[in-house]
Amino acid sequence: MKTLTFLLLFALCGGRLPAQDAGTIRFTDASGQYLERVVYSDTANLNVQAHFERSLIAYWQAMRPGGDVQTFLQHGNWQFRFFVDDKLVYTENLHHGAGLPPSKQVPALSAPLISSKPRDHWGCYLWGRFLLQGGESALGTGVTHQLKIELRPYLQLDSLQLGPLAASGSVAVTVPPIHIDPAASAIQTIRPGSGWRTSPSSYDTALIRQLNEQILARRFKEITSIIVIRNGQLLLEEYFNGSDRDSLQDTRSVGKSFTSALMGIAIQEHLVKDEKQPLGTFYKLSQFDHYTPQKDSITLEQLLTMSSPFYGNDDLSDSPGNEENMYPTSNWVKFVLDLPLDSSRPQGKPWNYFTAGVVLLGDILQQSTPQGLEQYAATKLFTPLGIHHYQWQYTPQHVPSTAGGLGLRSLDLARFGQLYKNRGNWQGRQIIPASWVKASFQKRAVLPTGPQEYYGYLFWNKTFRVNGKDAETFYSSGNGGNKIFVFTNQPLVIVITATAYGRPYAHPQVDRMMREYLLPAVLP
Repeated sequence: MKTLTFLLLFALCGGRLPAQDAGTIRFTDASGQYLERVVYSDTANLNVQAHFERSLIAYWQAMRPGGDVQTFLQHGNWQFRFFVDDKLVYTENLHHGAGLPPSKQVPALSAPLISSKPRDHWGCYLWGRFLLQGGESALGTGVTHQLKIELRPYLQLDSLQLGPLAASGSVAVTVPPIHIDPAASAIQTIRPGSGWRTSPSSYDTALIRQLNEQILARRFKEITSIIVIRNGQLLLEEYFNGSDRDSLQDTRSVGKSFTSALMGIAIQEHLVKDEKQPLGTFYKLSQFDHYTPQKDSITLEQLLTMSSPFYGNDDLSDSPGNEENMYPTSNWVKFVLDLPLDSSRPQGKPWNYFTAGVVLLGDILQQSTPQGLEQYAATKLFTPLGIHHYQWQYTPQHVPSTAGGLGLRSLDLARFGQLYKNRGNWQGRQIIPASWVKASFQKRAVLPTGPQEYYGYLFWNKTFRVNGKDAETFYSSGNGGNKIFVFTNQPLVIVITATAYGRPYAHPQVDRMMREYLLPAVLP
């Protein structure tokens, strides 16, 4: 309704806004009321509304007369500049895909920056990046700050081209003071009964105390636990926000890595031939929708590396195979096998995050293992690791969901990480073949998420650079900021659990915790 009202006003004004509105940015609350001041918290509501003299497309046409609009749409958007107290803190050229094309035909922009409820909107993600790139530090507590945003059109063709300042506006942001009891930020003592030998090694306790203060001050939000294993011994065990040693952490897609482990065990036991085995040997695919002989040749390895040609991408809301389309259906396996293939993707390339493919791997384990997946996991993985407290989520067919959501204690997540650190061996018993661990920890797909980031067999890979040292890790990752880091060139396994589900800061804040606090504190 607000958009319709604006368009009617725009039409009545002969295609131009009133002079007093053009070039302005205003800030509103959830009801649309204009704000001159806001009390900041990560659960507040703050929206931005910008009004321009012309549409984004019109700006582009002025910048590049005669240029093709479709080319503009693929290579440009708005540049945001964030200022705090008149100091430039963060600049971002918004991704060209942010905002639908019709929104770029009108001289206005509206987006949420802070929302009291999780929202999958580019504006919330933009705000999260601003906070992580200096905004959180600039918005110091106990002070009222002036937040200003400037917008300019940009095109990134042969080089970056910026248009004129199109709109700007400010709002006063009051950040309440935070009082932390020094005793609450003290490093938590490792209690008896952990099931681990306690490490006698030293580490930078001052840095860990600072990290605890940041968690308590909600600079790092919704963190529930931190576990550090060094040289196979428990160095650090801490819990926050109501979590404790016995809490079953819902680590979402961290559970995908457990699927990889179970597949490796099943191949070792000849229940599955190998990762090259094609889907056509498990299913009569001609009975499913959108059949093509190419489906028969899709391999388990392509599902393990998320490089199959199925038309599925969880990062695109309009993708037919997006996981959110799967969950409401009565049969998740049928959902996957009914999917069309993406003709624009060469087989095996490129990488797309595709949860539904991992559900298919779970179904293959269900049909290939004696007594099914749940019993197989208990007998072959959990019991040998000494893991007795866990909780599966299930598909509509009551098969354990390999999409994610496996609940485990933080210390038991560390056991799984140390198992991979030990090349599949736990206390002298080879649980996962060492060859499978090696195969899983290969850089098999280049990721679009960042420079030098890769994907193996349902494990991610990146390298942290800390104090002049490289720390390469293969790791499990789940929504909310849940991680099991297994370092290849350092004697470390680190577990972080969190409940920041759907929040734009969930994963970036964990990277910052690792880079600025945990790794500098515990690297030998």
